[in-house]
Amino acid sequence: MAQNALEVLRARGFIDWTTDDEGVKKLFDSGMVTAYVGFDPTADSLHVGHLIPLMGLAWLQKLGHRPIVLAGGGTGMIGDPSMKSTERNLLTMEQIAHNVEGVKKQLAHFVSFDCGENSAILANNYDWLSSMNFLEFLRDVGKYFTINKMIAKEHVRSRIEDPTKSLSFTEFAYTLLQSYDFYYLYNTYGCRIQLGGNDQQGNITSGIDFIRKHEEGALVYGGTNPLLLTSAGHKFGKTEGGAVWLDPAKTSPYQFYQFWVNSEDATIEKTLKYFTFLPLEEIESLVARHMQAPEKREAQRVLAYEITKIVHGEKVADNVKHASEILFGGAFTPEDLTEDMLHTLAAETPCGKVASLPAPLADVLAEVGACKSKSEAKRLIAGGGVSVNGVRADEKTVLEEKDVLCGYYSLVRLGKKKYFMVGRA
Repeated sequence: MAQNALEVLRARGFIDWTTDDEGVKKLFDSGMVTAYVGFDPTADSLHVGHLIPLMGLAWLQKLGHRPIVLAGGGTGMIGDPSMKSTERNLLTMEQIAHNVEGVKKQLAHFVSFDCGENSAILANNYDWLSSMNFLEFLRDVGKYFTINKMIAKEHVRSRIEDPTKSLSFTEFAYTLLQSYDFYYLYNTYGCRIQLGGNDQQGNITSGIDFIRKHEEGALVYGGTNPLLLTSAGHKFGKTEGGAVWLDPAKTSPYQFYQFWVNSEDATIEKTLKYFTFLPLEEIESLVARHMQAPEKREAQRVLAYEITKIVHGEKVADNVKHASEILFGGAFTPEDLTEDMLHTLAAETPCGKVASLPAPLADVLAEVGACKSKSEAKRLIAGGGVSVNGVRADEKTVLEEKDVLCGYYSLVRLGKKKYFMVGRA
């Protein structure tokens, strides 16, 4: 481990704050370190907002350290009140179990659970929190926390002082559970560092204090990731339609790719450092080229491809990259329209089915609704603005069975950027 992990994470922007910079640096210099990040399963998929801590863990493993990914099956039953102005809706045990299973599948895209000594560990805090009864919890955990310190936390104080808000005892006790998690992982796996978002500083320091009260001389630390905002100050990863999910059933790989292609120039250097494994020198060169011709969006396209490859795999990333090029006016041939490509394009473009083939192309376009009328279709075709599967059509073009590729669709381009998928009824 020639590179110090703290220095690498700092250089890429992952670390905003640590409990002890010098102590953390020395710890990473001493050998393999075990660090953890927790995710409460409030949904059955992670989203773009989770990517900074996930990529931080991925970098730690690449540098020879051991990551623990903690699924909060226990804490998820309560919900972290940090940065929340209202009480969370409580999930059922069945919902939480379902969500944990969904999240597990996505974690393997970031860390390896089978790579030798520093293989990642997937833990679920329900396994140990559920075995404690209330009296044990009060005696073994609660007695080490003072109300004075707990109500001094900003997110607690704001909820208590505002008469329009409230904070239940359940949420108030969340920090005790998270502190016990760190203590359990320290004793079970030798975990020395907890990482999380900037809103987790209070919970992290509470856990460190709890461990030190139980384990004299314990050297444990914490660090937080920055909160990435857009230039307008909005939370990164939120769109008008909601969160951008890692689950392809919630956010298609094509839509995921396009989210990154549409990244702001103002944040492109940061996002390349966070969400790719590209060397910093390569990122610097890429950003410099981008600034010379930002309209080409070279940096955004590289970012989109690299993070899509991590989240969805190289094959899918290649497919959606090519689909994006096609739909934004790139040249293509019928050979490019593979079955996977046709399914990708069909999910993102209007589709219609024709009753019978062969049929004149103008008749087909009117029948499936690609054009308002046969006369409009004929004018477009005569003007050279229509192609079928990448081949320009003319007034004599007839759509035949063979044009319905892979038995699914023909891709019709109308004008420069309008597309329509024509299938067989």
